[in-house]
Amino acid sequence: MESRFRDRQKTPWAKEEFKEKVLDVRRVTRVVAGGKRFRFRATIVIGDEKGRVGVGVGKGADVAGAVQKAKAHAKKSVMHVALAHGRTIPHEVGAKYSAARVFLKPAVSGHGLKAGGSVRSVLELAGVKDITAKCLGRTHNKLTNALATIEALKEIKT
Repeated sequence: MESRFRDRQKTPWAKEEFKEKVLDVRRVTRVVAGGKRFRFRATIVIGDEKGRVGVGVGKGADVAGAVQKAKAHAKKSVMHVALAHGRTIPHEVGAKYSAARVFLKPAVSGHGLKAGGSVRSVLELAGVKDITAKCLGRTHNKLTNALATIEALKEIKT
């Protein structure tokens, strides 16, 4: 018996347009009558290093499922960042998200990316090469710091 699928050409896998970085994977707990139910929450940043970046959050029964959901959410939330000279932002900007505050300041060529934690990950994947960033909030939560950075990048006027 001949297979009807034999004639199909294998399609080469499409090259991923975005690079991704897992910021955080946490175990979250829901208390129910029978005890505690554990799930996982994953936070992912995706970007093409050319001005597009997105942050996604996903929850699932296992880590792999949470990461897949977070990746899908991040792809839906991709935004464009206006870069000056393709390497920095045009002006100083700051933003607040929940308890996280982020301040971004443009820098001259060759200065480098001076930022830490999740702010650095978001800016790297957005394609920013020269910038100074500071987390001024009272939280060390990677998710809120990443979302505050996204809010700051939305404030950029060109």
